[in-house]
Order: sequence, then structure tokens, then C-alpha cells
Amino acid sequence: MATLVVALLIFFGVQAIIESRVVEGSSMEANLHDGQRLIVVKAAYWFGEPQRGDVIIFTHPLDPQRTLVKRVIGLPNETIECMAGVVYIDGRPFEEPYIQGTTDDFSATSVPKTFYFVMGDNRQASSDSRSWGPLPEDNIIGRVWLLYWPLDDWHLVRGYSYAD
Repeated sequence: MATLVVALLIFFGVQAIIESRVVEGSSMEANLHDGQRLIVVKAAYWFGEPQRGDVIIFTHPLDPQRTLVKRVIGLPNETIECMAGVVYIDGRPFEEPYIQGTTDDFSATSVPKTFYFVMGDNRQASSDSRSWGPLPEDNIIGRVWLLYWPLDDWHLVRGYSYAD
């Protein structure tokens, strides 16, 4: 009986901390592909906040039945815009070496407190904060940690660190 209790505690403990997800669609090409399987760390933000460049899984703000994977671009209290294909954060341009294709221009968007601005790496094929606005923090499920399937493409999924 004690073994069963310990096994159940371990099972539910692991379920509270990590889960598996499948990439759907091409919005994160060329970094993540349709059908790949990921491990998401749900505990990633229990004691900290999402950082710019993190790849996250979240509940779609307009369709709670869907989950999406995108990259955090804008943090709370920042202004995000794109001019001539370059994304600006609070008026400062920055490089995004991970994107595929170009970014269509969009007007300045203020990111409220407890919200994030997220975009797919394949900007031409991504429904993201450009179309439905900043993402509420409460919608974030966790940070993508590991791509484990297919096995020949197994690797840790790292965010992109931006230098100030």
C-alpha cells in the first residue's frame, strides 16, 4: 500500500511540474516543426517571470480549447512595433537571428502589466500578439525545455538571450 501511495505522489508531482505537448503548424519554423514533441516545464515561472526570447506554451486568448507555442518578444510595460521589417522595443531595434522570413510592419502596441507580446519565429505563418494583442500572463502554461521527438532531432530548446 505504501508503494502505491509513493508511486501516486510521484506521478502527480511530475504531472504538476512537466508535461508533453505536440507542435501544431509551421509558426515556429525553422526552429520547431509540425508534429514534433516537446517537454514543457510548467513550474518554470513559479518563482520568476518569462524572459524575452523564451519559447512558451500557452492557452490561446481567444480560443481556450487551443494551445500555442510562440516566443516572448515584449515584456510588461514595454512598447512593441515593427517598421521596415525591424521590430523595435521601446524605440530600440534588436536582432532576431532565429526568425524565418520577414516581419510585416505593425503599429506601436503597449504591453500592459502582467501581459506579454509573443510572436512565432515564422512570422508569415503565425497568428500571434500582432493579431490578437498581448498575451495575459495567466494564459502561460510553461516554458518549452526539450524537443524529444523525433529522436534524431532531440535537443534542449533554449530561448534567445538579448544583450542590452
